[in-house]
Amino acid sequence: MHLEIITPDKKIFEGEVSIVTFPGSDGSFQVMNDHAPLISLLAEGVLEYKTKDQRAQVKITGGVVEVLKSKVIVLADGIAA
Repeated sequence: MHLEIITPDKKIFEGEVSIVTFPGSDGSFQVMNDHAPLISLLAEGVLEYKTKDQRAQVKITGGVVEVLKSKVIVLADGIAA
């Protein structure tokens, strides 16, 4: 599935991933390929994704995620230090 992580300042990541774990406002949750459509608020925490070659983490300060037809768009408020 295709993942984009965007902040107001820049695009953090864009590429193909197999799984993404989000810090949801009601607890963490995961999305895999062909997931049902979804829009959710994100809390401050670690967003983790797995590409073909590696696992990566991005600490976000909150935001929104949209999942639709194997495309995941994360609009993050910002990246935590």
